[in-house]
This record gives sequence, C-alpha cells and structure tokens, in this order.
Amino acid sequence: MVFSRMRLSETATFRGWLFILMGSVSFVGFLFAAVISKLLPLSDNPIISAIQNDRYYCFLVPLTLPILVSAVYFHWLSMKMFKHA
Repeated sequence: MVFSRMRLSETATFRGWLFILMGSVSFVGFLFAAVISKLLPLSDNPIISAIQNDRYYCFLVPLTLPILVSAVYFHWLSMKMFKHA
C-alpha cells in the first residue's frame, strides 16, 4: 500500500513537471513567433522567414484573452451555483 502511494506520488510529480515543461515550451514558441521574430533581421531560412512575415499569431493570443477570462469566470460562477444549489 505504501509502495503504491509512493509510485502514485512520483507519477503525479512527473506529470506535473511534464505539464510545466510543455507549457513553458509553448509559451517560448509563441513569444518567438509573435514578438522576437519581428525584431530580428530578415532570414534566408524559409521557415523563419514565414514566421517573420506571418501576422496571424501576433493577434491570436491577445484577442483570445478576453474570451478566456470570461469563460473562466462563467465556469467558476456555474461551479459556485452548482455547489450551493
């Protein structure tokens, strides 16, 4: 029983670190695509050049944040109503 709890705790810790790592990599990738690539000089690499010329991802997250905030608020509100009903 103790061994299975320890293994479960180690698995949960591993998954937590994995989620933090994936989120950090995604954030750095978006930051490069939206901000940093626009500040660099033009590149001969076709992939980096396509990222530099792209205008979609520069506006994707800033325009998605208000919707995300309202969705989180309504989720919290519905959970409060369900809990106290």
